[in-house]
Amino acid sequence: MSTRLASLALSLILVASTAQAAPLPGDWPTLVDQARGQTVYWNAWGGDPAVNRYIGWVGERLEEAHDIEVVHVKLDDTAAAVSRVIAEKSAGNVDDGAIDLIWINGENFAAMKRNGLLFGPFAERLPHFALTAPKENPEMLTDFTLPTEGYESPWGKAQLTFYYDSARLEQPPTDMVALLDWAKAHPGRFTYPLVPDFLGSTFLKQALIELAEDPAVLAEPAETHDIAAVTAPLWNYLDALHPHLWREGRHFPRSGPELKQLMGDGELSLAFTFNPSEPAAAVAAYQLPPSTRSYVLDGGTLGNVHFVAIPFNARHKAGALVLANFLLSPEAQARKQDIDVWGDPTVLDMDRLDAEARARFQDAEDNPARLPPEALEKLLPEPHPSWMQALEAMWLERYARG
Repeated sequence: MSTRLASLALSLILVASTAQAAPLPGDWPTLVDQARGQTVYWNAWGGDPAVNRYIGWVGERLEEAHDIEVVHVKLDDTAAAVSRVIAEKSAGNVDDGAIDLIWINGENFAAMKRNGLLFGPFAERLPHFALTAPKENPEMLTDFTLPTEGYESPWGKAQLTFYYDSARLEQPPTDMVALLDWAKAHPGRFTYPLVPDFLGSTFLKQALIELAEDPAVLAEPAETHDIAAVTAPLWNYLDALHPHLWREGRHFPRSGPELKQLMGDGELSLAFTFNPSEPAAAVAAYQLPPSTRSYVLDGGTLGNVHFVAIPFNARHKAGALVLANFLLSPEAQARKQDIDVWGDPTVLDMDRLDAEARARFQDAEDNPARLPPEALEKLLPEPHPSWMQALEAMWLERYARG
């Protein structure tokens, strides 16, 4: 995007933004100058060391290039950040919020959008946003069936990917029914994270999509359907599965990293992740054995794009915009995709990059634990965010131990 177009785009922000102490500059270079010296408080999940190191590197680059300090406020649950913004709005804090940027999607984005807690629209105004080719890749504009309308900026992709130790398991199960049969034959060798951990909740959604009589209803708000009837096949399935899980389903790992550790320790033979490159990255980091292999289910697996958003009352909007734009740069996206760094897939369209930028994304080594891109083409869309809320509440009611 040219500087002139960026200037025009940023001028439009002035019309759409809400409750700012001072208007943002109408051109990108001036906005970048305004951002100098700011401290951007980025609320983001802090449950994985590789992710935390990457965010730390982002902070180093922003400080070097723009004199912007990035403070990673590590979250266990993004809902806590949403609750804070809600509380600030209720208290009349409209221009001095504690959060400048949030790593967010799904039900949390829906809640913030519904309650008028977002600044923008801004995403399509970022100079690097055009590199995602949103017209050709509409998933850059949709979050769990909801149009983002420019209130979020994409920065990574995810797809549910299963992985297993081929030294222990020759033929892994390729659908949910086969998974149940395999678990019965190999008790204690599989489990899923404790709900409402995001990965655990994703497992529930994947199972429901396969088991529901009419999965098309999951694209619609849950409250418009008989939730108990739609979800009954899932609870019947989990009732049958749980006795055959690790620790007989009485205890669950608390997160994806804990699930991966159980695989690395040899306690499990089969697990899953929401990052297709994570098994290969873990092999490279000696966290999983070289015999690790990845696959997706025959009918496809859930996938989505993850985003960053700016609260309506962010104190340092200029710095947050510069940070969001940097996250979309070829430099930042290529480093994020590197399995020796994180392995999170890029949101950039390679056809929009020049040869030098594309070269950043070329892998020097083949890793047998990593799936080829064509293996990830069977992508299932996320259900409406209300289904995730319903599933988590019902799971906790049925299975949470006091």
